[in-house]
Amino acid sequence: MNGNSVPTEDVLIVGGGTVGLSAAVFLAHHGVRATVVERADGPQVHPRATGIGPRTMEFLREVGLADAVNAVAIDHHGRSLGKISVSTLASADFSAMTPSAQVSATPPAYTPGVLRGTCPQDRLDGVLLGRVPVTYGTTLLELRQDADGVTAMLEGPDGCHEVRARYVIGADGVRSTVRSALGIGTSGPGAVGESINNVLFRADLRGIVGDARFAVCDVTTPDSPGMLVTIDGEKEWVFHTQGHADDARELVLAAIGDPSVDVEIVSVLPWKPRALVADAFSAGRVFLAGDAAHAVPPLGAFGMNTGVADAHNLAWKLAYVLRGEAGPGLLDTYAAERRPVAVMTMEQALLRLADPRLHWAPGMAEERARVGAVAAHVAHLGYRYGTPILELPSTEDVELDLDGSVGSRVPHVWVAPGVSSLDLVESRFTVLAATGDTAWKGARHIDGWPYGPLLVRPDGVVAWRGTDPAELPAVMAAQLYQA
Repeated sequence: MNGNSVPTEDVLIVGGGTVGLSAAVFLAHHGVRATVVERADGPQVHPRATGIGPRTMEFLREVGLADAVNAVAIDHHGRSLGKISVSTLASADFSAMTPSAQVSATPPAYTPGVLRGTCPQDRLDGVLLGRVPVTYGTTLLELRQDADGVTAMLEGPDGCHEVRARYVIGADGVRSTVRSALGIGTSGPGAVGESINNVLFRADLRGIVGDARFAVCDVTTPDSPGMLVTIDGEKEWVFHTQGHADDARELVLAAIGDPSVDVEIVSVLPWKPRALVADAFSAGRVFLAGDAAHAVPPLGAFGMNTGVADAHNLAWKLAYVLRGEAGPGLLDTYAAERRPVAVMTMEQALLRLADPRLHWAPGMAEERARVGAVAAHVAHLGYRYGTPILELPSTEDVELDLDGSVGSRVPHVWVAPGVSSLDLVESRFTVLAATGDTAWKGARHIDGWPYGPLLVRPDGVVAWRGTDPAELPAVMAAQLYQA
């Protein structure tokens, strides 16, 4: 194929995990069809992450998938113990443990994006796969760029073939082939712990845990120390252990502490905690997202959620450029906005790795402030593009950070039963103003809106805060063409 031929695809996504699938869903929501290829032979059965953050739930709400994700999530409301520590699971007295306030039955005031508990990543992927097709068993061999597009040489079950696309998104994980092809390096400490085996197993533990639910459980027995993670809270679990993979069943039984339990090992996934950020998030027409752009330790649930936010940020910008409604300079803002967030989440995860109490223990606000850590919801939701996170109005109360300032997520208020101010944005540039402010023709007006007129981007981020409608055309031009 001629490398200068006309692209036949708008966007090629390399990587069919959560971030790649999310990018395809968000692009489709904006009217852009993407082709997704994945080197694995099929969907990932291993749950990997289980924590979906509030901002990710807001994205899923925007594209009409929040209810579907909640339907496959595990209900923890009002009864989760958060993180616990026991010698063995069978030795724990769950009746004496107090449910954690981190998973409350009352939705928080700052977001409409509520998840009823935890959602294993494979279940989230299953919901996303209902919206976008993926070509599995396909490996990227080569990328070539020119002024008009990108040519990707792919190897699949039927041999090698070329795909010509206007843009490429590399969402192919921490060992990204796309990043390597671009020659982009990484910064950060790299590996920050020993290799761990992630053991997915099935065992009916209802007789041991009863109605109790926990996110994670540190098992301290010398026979099998490790971390037990709830998948469905009844019959499906993950055990993280430094023990040998061949001994997985014995290690799981020792952690449970009851040799009579019937344990089925489903799969074992080796992994090593890493902390790194790509030195650049794009080169020409190719962009990095998710673990290809940044890998962070799991404590805090920042990794997957930051990757999905990458995809959300990039999707609307690609859509506007592909439709001819914005200049290519808009795409430069992707790296400018998302890379500092990735560095921040890596730093926050490293602080928690050094002292897990910063994330799990109550009453740690002063200690977090002392070491430069912030509350988890501030890291997930309260950051502002262009402002260091430690310079926000609050590093603990995310509501104080979501005040309508430029670069922040637009404030959430309920404008009608089941309708949030975020819903009024409708994935396009929108002005929100108070009811009665008649100067703003075409704005979405909200009763009691205290923030003044706000121009909100399609991703729900405040682009401009002004008082004169006559300035709006110039502001829009600057946003779209980076004038």
